[in-house]
Amino acid sequence: MRQALFALTMLAGPALAQSAMPPPVLADTQLTDPAREREAKALMETLRCLVCQGQSIADSDADMAADMRALVRQRIAAGDRPIAVRDWLIDRYGDYVSYDPPMSAATWPLWLAPIALLLTGGWLASRSLRRRR
Repeated sequence: MRQALFALTMLAGPALAQSAMPPPVLADTQLTDPAREREAKALMETLRCLVCQGQSIADSDADMAADMRALVRQRIAAGDRPIAVRDWLIDRYGDYVSYDPPMSAATWPLWLAPIALLLTGGWLASRSLRRRR
């Protein structure tokens, strides 16, 4: 009996986690100016949803992504440049919100790891070829 109650509780959790609030006005509504909407859409493609697994805010159905889409559209409609909106979101949520993190002491390993792995792989391959000869 306890196990069945526990299972029902676990299954009901995600359904109850969704907000009953309607999405923000500009979350799913395009701007009236097509040029500004293109700018907003291009920016949304470069911003990561903070609660999803690697989705952009343009692709995510999460409430947080809807809020971020609305913020982007509101600021673009108010005349802010996309780079200023991006910088504002990074200041507010941190570098994680961007798919293109800036070079800093914290991100150097992210930039250097692929190069180090390629060099290590090349060195291992050359050692293996020398042994076979």
